Amino acid sequence: MITTLAIALFIAVVAIHSHIRRKICKEIGIRLIKKIAPVKASLYKQVGVEPKLARTVGFFHPYCNAGGGGERVLWTAVKSVQTEFPNVISVVYTGDNVSKAEILRRVKNTFEIDLDSSKIVFVYLKLRFLVSATTWHRFTLLGQSLGSMILGFEAIYRFAPDIFIDTMGYAFTFCVVKSFQNIPVGAYVHYPTISTDMLKSLKQVSLLAKVKMAYWRWFAQLYSDAGSHADYVMTNSSWTRNHIASLWGKDIQLSVVFPPCNTSELEKIDINRKREPTLLYLAQYRPEKNHENVLRSFALYFEQHPDSPAKLLLVGSVRGEEDMCFVNHLKTLATELNLQSKVKFVVDAPWPKVVEYLGTCSIGVNYMWNEHFGIGVVEYMAAGLIPVVNNSGGPKFDIVIPWIGKPTGFHASTISEYAEAYHKALTLSPQEQLEMRINARSACARFGEHVFMRDFGNVFAKLLREDYSRT
Repeated sequence: MITTLAIALFIAVVAIHSHIRRKICKEIGIRLIKKIAPVKASLYKQVGVEPKLARTVGFFHPYCNAGGGGERVLWTAVKSVQTEFPNVISVVYTGDNVSKAEILRRVKNTFEIDLDSSKIVFVYLKLRFLVSATTWHRFTLLGQSLGSMILGFEAIYRFAPDIFIDTMGYAFTFCVVKSFQNIPVGAYVHYPTISTDMLKSLKQVSLLAKVKMAYWRWFAQLYSDAGSHADYVMTNSSWTRNHIASLWGKDIQLSVVFPPCNTSELEKIDINRKREPTLLYLAQYRPEKNHENVLRSFALYFEQHPDSPAKLLLVGSVRGEEDMCFVNHLKTLATELNLQSKVKFVVDAPWPKVVEYLGTCSIGVNYMWNEHFGIGVVEYMAAGLIPVVNNSGGPKFDIVIPWIGKPTGFHASTISEYAEAYHKALTLSPQEQLEMRINARSACARFGEHVFMRDFGNVFAKLLREDYSRT
């Protein structure tokens, strides 16, 4: 019944004249506040918070139980709020049909993050399927975006917060929240839904390409309009910040807040230990990770240095049969390149085994073009590997940059540049290698959990002040 009512109200409000719509939205917003007021009062009483000072922050994260890097950001953000703002209760909007206890247990087991369960409320959404790519077989970006608007309305219909923060990249929820609630809206953006690179990459030769370009440009304008409704926006890298600034407007309050990287275990690896002349590529087995060019660049390196004792170790996870077929394709390519005795493939290695590889290999490779951040590169550096990374995105602008004026790794773009970088990294003198490893590890301090909590807390404080100023 609630689900049907939510969809009906949303469609009705969108369809009518703007002047009438504003009046209806305002009235619905008032009703939502009145409806949730007793619930909030009860929550504040349970945790012993003064009602006049108490606030609720809604984290919009429909897949909060996924256990990936985006979820580490979410739960570290919740931890930051609990640590620095004791009068704030976190409300997590999720579509996962899992109990509160189970979700928090997984957070503890996966991320080693302890949270105060009394100050967390889960709001279970019924319409998450509307943001699933499988729901929209055509015009997927547009369909998911429209779906997120309905899902966003369901979220505030079930629980109207004092502050709304999207941590999954659903920018189209901002205008919905702003329509019904006069509250501050924040966002943590991992990557833009559409980027200027996407617009530039499409060659307008055929009629179909021209139609697709027109569709992308139209969608980019919609995305820009939606994003402009946010009050404060955090991005995970300079690359993402620059793209968001170009799409949402430079006047928006933008700041880079690097994602929390749990590097403490890797930093315990002895920096002076003897390592094998092995290149490690730690990445999911997906085409965009560019494993093929890693193999080709390694083959070129061996053409130029046939007596090298170097090996290549590819370690990654697979999501299903399609990814496994891709692994088999890579093995075939390795054979065609005469690398079968020099390359090893590892699938779905457990974390302790990954740590072992990080402790024995010499070089860490990144070949993905325009990677938004690059947590794997941070892990290389924390473990003491010398990184050879793509000359683009987060690895170029934020991670493998000079530390106190000293190099922390190598950048490359083409197959030949990668082959040359492998040679340079492997032929550094022992003292040069040690210095670069120490510099790389020291540079990782910028990506620690405590740094994220501090920077996120600074932005959240602005959202909180914004809320107090409106009430």
